[in-house]
Amino acid sequence: MDEPLIYSLSSARLPAAEQPDLRAILEAWNEATERLQRTHEALQHEVGRLSDELEAKNRELARKNRLADLGQMASHVAHEVRNSLVPMKLYLSLLRRRIKGDAGSIDVLDKVLAGFTALEATVGDLLHFSGQRDPEWTTFDLRRLMDDVCDALAPQLDAQRIAVRIDCQPGEWIQADREMLRRGLLNLVLNAVDAMPRGGELSLLSCRTSAGVEIEVADSGPGVSPRIADHLFEPFFTTKSSGTGLGLAIVERIAQAHGGRAIVANCPEGGAAFTLVIPQIAHFQEQAA
Repeated sequence: MDEPLIYSLSSARLPAAEQPDLRAILEAWNEATERLQRTHEALQHEVGRLSDELEAKNRELARKNRLADLGQMASHVAHEVRNSLVPMKLYLSLLRRRIKGDAGSIDVLDKVLAGFTALEATVGDLLHFSGQRDPEWTTFDLRRLMDDVCDALAPQLDAQRIAVRIDCQPGEWIQADREMLRRGLLNLVLNAVDAMPRGGELSLLSCRTSAGVEIEVADSGPGVSPRIADHLFEPFFTTKSSGTGLGLAIVERIAQAHGGRAIVANCPEGGAAFTLVIPQIAHFQEQAA
């Protein structure tokens, strides 16, 4: 019972300047508590961010695994179908010679051949989708490539009354795999043509940014619905009544093979714009200089 009295008397003997300041103690306590609360909230935020990032990485890994499985399956099916198509087209060619005097039979045969041509295009899409070769980097004129693609589709563009505008100067050099990039541009132009069945304007343009060379293919069609924008580059996804749904998936794969990316957005004046971003590697930049 005497011990508290001893401490009390001891405290009473302290000078006033050395007496404990209760207010200062409480303020220090509150400040420390607030710092701990802020640290706790920051840690919670960081844990949430890392969890979201991990979930996104897991989704991307699962997507890549599915694409790898689809690629193997597509490659096997495409090769088997192509091996069967070669002799069948040969037999149809021989049959055409035998019935060359029968106009009605030749008309039916032409329709069969058209079906085989469409099937061959599908097989080509499957083989391009499943092919995972590295780009063969070369330096070439991007404007000439754009002209080549548009010239190859000129009959279809004229038939659908589609005006073409190319905003890329001759001598605009780019470093990429020319054949892969040609395939990607061809798919984007065909996608734009499908969006304008009653005619319109097709625009191809390029610009250099810190990310590399950006190649845009834009149309004056109805644009892209936000509901499907996130799915456009997924394999076998399509809003068309026909087609494989691999065209844009091939475009994205070509961009990724070059270390770049494919982007889709709606134009302010209407229509959709698809952009290929192709990074430029230092080796070729030094050569061009």
